Amino acid sequence: MPEGEGMTGTEPAKVVRKRDSAGTRARILNVATREFANKGYEGAKTDDIADRARINKRMIYHYFSSKEQLYLAVLEAAYDRARSAETRLDLDRLEPLDALTRFVEFTFDSFVRDRTFINLLATENRQRAKVLKKSAKVNTMNSPVIDAIGRIIARGNANGTIRPGLDARHVWITITGACYFFFSNIYTLSVIFDTDMEAPASIAERRTHVVEFVVRGVRA
Repeated sequence: MPEGEGMTGTEPAKVVRKRDSAGTRARILNVATREFANKGYEGAKTDDIADRARINKRMIYHYFSSKEQLYLAVLEAAYDRARSAETRLDLDRLEPLDALTRFVEFTFDSFVRDRTFINLLATENRQRAKVLKKSAKVNTMNSPVIDAIGRIIARGNANGTIRPGLDARHVWITITGACYFFFSNIYTLSVIFDTDMEAPASIAERRTHVVEFVVRGVRA
């Protein structure tokens, strides 16, 4: 047998198994994200997740060991997606107020596109973050975006466009809160104000208000 011929026969199988493993794990996460977002932690069932992911239920425990660990992986992945998208905004190249405007617009638009994160956060807050507390990495995920806002504030202080005394963490909480509340309560707000808050015009009006409100609040 020529040298290396035996290795050639086994190498593709290893690659396929590796790809299948990654694909199966990703499929479980995708399905579990929808299930937890739609039904909450208690309402989501691993049997349903396995059925929708087209796998044997044992595979969930192979990759995640327990329902709680699967839920934690879903939460961490959701935070990671949000923070990763924010880091791609390249805010440092913009003028301070333009950079802040861009960040507010992006945050608002992220909830327009997908409210999965809102639903997951609602579930975890009802549980007093008992699962998220067990994450070894989620408490560091916000650092890059807080640092980015801190740099915007510092540059704005330096050129006189942003008032002094602002804390980056509180600015971020204010921005997120102003965007989040509208979407987390959009159905009750629609009833209270007898207005379809999901209509494109209502969303656009709210977007403009939030951006102007934040920018005016920080402007020097």
